[in-house]
Amino acid sequence: MNLSNLEQQIGLESENQLPPVEKWHPELSGGMDMVIRKDGSWWHEGVKIEREKLTRLFASILRKEGEEFFILTPVEKWRIQVEDHPFVITMIESKDNHIEAITNTGDLLTIDAQHPLLLSQLDGESIPEMEVRNGLMARFSRNAFYDLAELATEKNDGFYISSAGAEFKIG
Repeated sequence: MNLSNLEQQIGLESENQLPPVEKWHPELSGGMDMVIRKDGSWWHEGVKIEREKLTRLFASILRKEGEEFFILTPVEKWRIQVEDHPFVITMIESKDNHIEAITNTGDLLTIDAQHPLLLSQLDGESIPEMEVRNGLMARFSRNAFYDLAELATEKNDGFYISSAGAEFKIG
């Protein structure tokens, strides 16, 4: 995969447009030495990718198939490793009657019926997560979870938040 030609190959017309990876079905090109770590950092050949624009580009062409993750273009498909989830919610903001979540790669989501807040286990702890797109999940960072907890109300069986007309248990 030639990084200098990647943007031209996937044909993005605007920076906010996501490529139609669901329409791409190239043959497997092989495995790439790329890892998305639990903390949301992206590593290539043992070196952390520091260029945010490059990380966002890779995130835009990421696809999950079963339990495997791939970086793909219309003509190439490379298997990569993901330690937990490919994205991390780094910040939340409460606006009017809804809560917005922002990922480490710039995705902006509203916690709602389409993007429900779920709880799952990581290292023995229940941590909120939500789907970003097409089965790609984001786990809440510690700071984002604390911000979420400040918005919670206590009920008999736990703590809940309300967003976009729906209610979600956070613990």
